[in-house]
Amino acid sequence: MPVRLRNALSAVLITVSCLLAPFGTLAAWAAYGLADTGRYVRAMAPLASDPAVRAAVADTLGGGIERRVDLGPMAPLVQDAVRSFTHTDAYRAGWDAANRATHAAVLDAVRDERGGRPVTVDLAPVADRVRRQLVHDGLPLADRVPVTHTRVAVLPARDVGRLRKGYDVLEVAAVWLPTAAVVLALAGIALAACRRRAVTATGLGTALGGALLGVAVAVGRHLTVAGVADELHRPAAGAVYDALTATLRTTSWLLLALGLTAALTAWLTRFAAVRNLPHRLRGRPAAPAPTPAPEASQAQA
Repeated sequence: MPVRLRNALSAVLITVSCLLAPFGTLAAWAAYGLADTGRYVRAMAPLASDPAVRAAVADTLGGGIERRVDLGPMAPLVQDAVRSFTHTDAYRAGWDAANRATHAAVLDAVRDERGGRPVTVDLAPVADRVRRQLVHDGLPLADRVPVTHTRVAVLPARDVGRLRKGYDVLEVAAVWLPTAAVVLALAGIALAACRRRAVTATGLGTALGGALLGVAVAVGRHLTVAGVADELHRPAAGAVYDALTATLRTTSWLLLALGLTAALTAWLTRFAAVRNLPHRLRGRPAAPAPTPAPEASQAQA
């Protein structure tokens, strides 16, 4: 195969590989990182202590109690009691239980082939924890706070089908995109006439893909927070987004570091080889002088 054709085909393979790397990372994160209930709960657990999240939860719980019970002048005391509740172990346990129930409900709906049903979560266990804590703190009228089985809609029925199709695509992409990226990169390097230069290009492309992935995560955060209608809840939304995308941000930095390391290593080895070339040439034995042709010898005689 001609050298130019080999280099051109190698460049195409390496370019496609570098484009697939960030998309494969994103698909793997969505299919395996977000789909693991235990990992999701562990990622969300630290948010129970986040001030913005605590304020949003206290505002939501306090408003719900006021709508169900006419507290009158006791409303400020109830609101203070709810804020105090968000600093207790009972609140953190309720937070984990609510997140586990929500994630399990969404995951069951996505994997259920029947579909057609909205995803809802019963908040009665969380409300019961709140009431018991308020009674324990001696708040007046706390025992009159009703605990009803309130099912909160997490995902409308019309969105379940689309989410299921997207999840099926992600499961396939999470396996094949990273595999294809590695295979194409190796094929491009093996096909190149100068493999050291091909490794450098692959490293730089991988680093660029990691940087673009990090930019995409930052843009997604801005759009997510801006999409929250209530400005008071935007800091909480940002904290939740940061918790869910922590692994993705780490992976983007890892791709950037690995790509730059590979490119720098290839460049340094090439630089060292060029510097050592004169020493290797000086170490070779001198070539013997050419023997003059018989005609030339006779002419000189």
